[in-house]
Amino acid sequence: MIPVIIFYIVAYGMVHKRNVYEDFIKGAKDGFQTVIQIMPTLVGLMVAVGVLRASGFLGFIGGLFGEMTQKLGFPSELLPLVLVKMFSSSAATGLVLDIFKTYGPDSRIGLITSIMMSCTETVFYTMSVYFLAAKVTKTKYTLKGALLSSLAGIWASVLLAGRM
Repeated sequence: MIPVIIFYIVAYGMVHKRNVYEDFIKGAKDGFQTVIQIMPTLVGLMVAVGVLRASGFLGFIGGLFGEMTQKLGFPSELLPLVLVKMFSSSAATGLVLDIFKTYGPDSRIGLITSIMMSCTETVFYTMSVYFLAAKVTKTKYTLKGALLSSLAGIWASVLLAGRM
């Protein structure tokens, strides 16, 4: 696969008479500038998730809404994961490891967790970082659509884990 990609890049450069190496260097510089621009947002999100996790707030939310989610067939133990995943995938991975240690990766909760991590997105992280980098200002339906798609991913993870 790699040789095909390299061939394509070299052929593209030859056909369009472009110096692909210089284009690569320019793209790398632009990417580095983007990383510098979004770094404060990343640090803020990581700190916020760390504070919520360390304060016990996530466990409190799980207990508060646990009875309602259990009636819907969603384990209340996964509510903190749902909330954290919307902000940070790496922080959610830490919660996933805790869930696996407690319930096991092959348990119903472990299966839902695995599937949910694959079919949901870090909504607020993605919106803040990419919209800031791309200077997007028209975001009227973005949050609603992103939350709806995450809800669909959560629902799908429960259904799929139930079939396994």
